[in-house]
Formats: sequence, structure tokens, C-alpha cells
Amino acid sequence: MARIILLEDDTDIREVVQWILESENYEVFGFVNVADFMDRDLNLVPDLYILDVMLPDGSGLDVCSHIRNESRDAQVPIIIMSAHASLEQVSSGCVADAFIQKPFDVDSLLKKVNELVN
Repeated sequence: MARIILLEDDTDIREVVQWILESENYEVFGFVNVADFMDRDLNLVPDLYILDVMLPDGSGLDVCSHIRNESRDAQVPIIIMSAHASLEQVSSGCVADAFIQKPFDVDSLLKKVNELVN
């Protein structure tokens, strides 16, 4: 079972995305903010990260850069989700594998997740 780490501060969005992914047999670990994400069990190695951009205590783009530059998970695929950032902003902020604009289409989300995990 593939593991996905989801960093999303909006409870409704986090719960819906988690439910959708779990219904597709993914194991999802949700985090509300950057601090909780950074304090996670580092033995938890995901197959995919899904990161929101605007978080209460930081930026998903900074988390993305941290993963890419300072982590053993540098090769793990990353999807950036945002209602506010554009693809250009995301591209200049970190090297993500995919971008999803909120609100998002469920089929589009699942297609990107499946492509990156498999």
C-alpha cells in the first residue's frame, strides 16, 4: 500500500482528500501545519507528498524546497495544491512534480496521484 503525506491546513479539504485517497487504497498521513509536519516520525517514508502552499505557520513551497534540498526524501514525488498560487509561482518556488489548482477535480487529482505513485 502506497503511503502519502498530506500537508493541508483546511480541515474540510484535508479530510476529503484523505477520504478519496484512502478509498483508492492509499495510506494517508495528514498534517495541519509545517511544525507538525517537521515533527513527524522521520521513519515514515512516503511514496508521495501533497503540499498546500498557504499554511498558518509557513509555506508549502518552502517545505517542498526543504524536501528537495535537505532530505533523504529528495526523490519522492511532490504535488503542490493551491487556490492562490499560479503554476509559474510554484515552478519558481520549488521543483514539484505536479500542480493542482483548488478547487480541484477528483478524477484529475487521482490521475496525478496514480501517475506519480505507480
